[in-house]
Amino acid sequence: QVQLVESGGGSVQAGGSLRLSCAASGSIFSANAMGWYRQVPKKVRELVASITTGGSTNYADSVKGRFTISRDNAKNTVYLQMNSLKPEDTAVYYCAQGWGTFTPRDWGRGTQVTVSS
Repeated sequence: QVQLVESGGGSVQAGGSLRLSCAASGSIFSANAMGWYRQVPKKVRELVASITTGGSTNYADSVKGRFTISRDNAKNTVYLQMNSLKPEDTAVYYCAQGWGTFTPRDWGRGTQVTVSS
């Protein structure tokens, strides 16, 4: 049974930074692509960043240059470093496991990120 557990969310002022973590279990972590999504009420969940098994990354235009996704296969963990945060980054952030670039299959429960102006 796959489990994805996010942590690191919280409240921060605009311009600040947060690092999200997602610990995976129940699967061969290194064999899966990983992604971070975010969702605000009444809007579609959007892909923020993804990373393939080989380490290739992809970002939404809205976060390019500010967010960095990385993975540590030894720790079965994927990270999302978020810098220069803006109020519009406020959302629930979800970790996902899947394949390619990027199709999700399994989801975490999400962690709230709130950026105040």
